[in-house]
Amino acid sequence: MKIGIIGTGLIGGSIALKLKEKNTATHIVGIDQNDDNLNKALKLKIIDEKADFETGIRSSELLIIAIPVDAAKKILPQILDLINGNQTVMDVGSTKSGIVEAIRNHPNRKRFVAFHPMWGTENSGPEAATRDSFTGKAGVICNQQESDKDALEKVEKVIENLEMHPIYMDADAHDVHTAYISHISHITSYALANTVLEKEREEETIFQLASSGFSSTVRLAKSHPEMWVPIFRQNKENVLDVLNEHISQLRKFKSALEKENFDYLEELIVNANKIRGILDK
Repeated sequence: MKIGIIGTGLIGGSIALKLKEKNTATHIVGIDQNDDNLNKALKLKIIDEKADFETGIRSSELLIIAIPVDAAKKILPQILDLINGNQTVMDVGSTKSGIVEAIRNHPNRKRFVAFHPMWGTENSGPEAATRDSFTGKAGVICNQQESDKDALEKVEKVIENLEMHPIYMDADAHDVHTAYISHISHITSYALANTVLEKEREEETIFQLASSGFSSTVRLAKSHPEMWVPIFRQNKENVLDVLNEHISQLRKFKSALEKENFDYLEELIVNANKIRGILDK
């Protein structure tokens, strides 16, 4: 199958590597406004050729949109304008409601499958791509009833070859859940990093004293704003909802410390420990 990857960075590159390994992709075309990324992807053998937008779209059996969500929302109608009834389009964005709404009435809507691979790192660019990134992770398909059967089956085959397990979900529900399990984690990490940078002016001290716990907590703060500002913009209402709850929880910890109510502090921590039973299943 000839596959076009629109966006040859971390996610697009990782998908390309795995699909080549599985022989799902016989030929991969890279489409990217970033020539540096395209050239790196060629050098790293992530893609087999690079193409301009229209040529790459028209020549690919399957098109995978792996660019920031606001750009994906803007470009998807243009892609659907160019394809025929035998081509399939999928995206990998972290928000889904906006993108499905943008093409709800498009005549080629049924050739699109809304997809979100639940994986990512703080790194970016084709040099960060790895072929086994998605193994064992969840692959969310949203609003599957709005896609043609053969298009859905093609994307399900991609998920299988990425060694992910599929989950089917309404786009609105997806955006609520990802706000709680992913988007708030990034905001918290950015905020913690800014807190430390504001209070601790000696960079060498941060480096010397940073424990594995601190490093893992602020790891997400290395993530690029080019990707995350659009996600927060697209999912603003859900992120604000969970952020308000998070601020409320922080206030409880602050109040317990201010009042030296260490029994209540212990209650808060014990309650938080319940997450272990969920995550360790």
